[in-house]
Amino acid sequence: MSGAERPLDPWDLLVTGARSDVFHVGLAVPLSGPLALTAPSALDLAGLAADELNAAGGVDGREVRLVAVDSGRAPEVVAAEAASLFRAGAFDVLVGFHTSDVHRALERALPPGARYVFTPPHEGGRARPGVVRTGASPAEQHAAALTWLVGNRRARRWVLLGTDYVWPRAVHRAAHRALTAAGAQVVGEALVPFGPTDMGPLLDLVRRVRADGVLLSMVGRDLVTFNREFTRAGLDRRVVRLSGALEENGLYAVGGDGTGELYACMPSFASTPGGTDDAQLELQERLARRSGPCAPVACAYARGLYDGVRVAVAGPGSSSRSGPPARLARADGLALREIPDALTA
Repeated sequence: MSGAERPLDPWDLLVTGARSDVFHVGLAVPLSGPLALTAPSALDLAGLAADELNAAGGVDGREVRLVAVDSGRAPEVVAAEAASLFRAGAFDVLVGFHTSDVHRALERALPPGARYVFTPPHEGGRARPGVVRTGASPAEQHAAALTWLVGNRRARRWVLLGTDYVWPRAVHRAAHRALTAAGAQVVGEALVPFGPTDMGPLLDLVRRVRADGVLLSMVGRDLVTFNREFTRAGLDRRVVRLSGALEENGLYAVGGDGTGELYACMPSFASTPGGTDDAQLELQERLARRSGPCAPVACAYARGLYDGVRVAVAGPGSSSRSGPPARLARADGLALREIPDALTA
């Protein structure tokens, strides 16, 4: 983490004792697991949010400090640790991004009255009292993007590929409805465990059904692995891909894409000068001033966490949707370029 102070270790904090003049924000970020490649971006932008809040006086005069919890582990492990830390007073509120199976486990495990802000695109359904979700639901994120691709890229035969947990399953249900309404069809579907070692069967499915569109609901490292293998198989230039989890860190890890057929629908993209999202550009400039020119990219997950920290300290009356709506962008080498007039929500 660049810039100012690093997040506190929660167990060290309990040993030394929490200070009454500090407002502790639990920061549940995937420091391990498939989404760990996004952690540097997330930590830096969460730190920027804390710095800006402290510069404005903190929370009722209390300094804001971040307390890190690794949300990249098994759901029951993350949930049990976070619930124990909440009860022990390690943090006043929990905010973070992680996969939705971890999100569901946290909702079940956190004590009554605990405030928890979940920032990435979510699986839909009801949230328990005290939980604030700032991201988009599967339909909000994907429906208009799929409709645009059917109409503008003539992608009418779709394969749905994802990891076998709650968010991809919800995305697939929303995609079936959106594609049917757009006059397209789902011709293949598969859900696989985290960390698949062999992408061959998935690539064979795309070939066998003669798909001209693939909706990807893998995340992080698994999404990178699939896209690499997809390119090696020579499918990248004739089959459109859309992902609701592809951000700049993942695109860098793939090595970029110059086919014009890799798309992402996320709430924000790290724009170049002249981009359409002024708030994103200003955020990147503030991050560069704080962390230097080598600061991690202000990706969509990190921007969501930045917004989430601010929502978390605002109190129970804060809005459940604070971030920008989902957008549609096309990979252009190592950059994601937003497609004008193709906002997806």
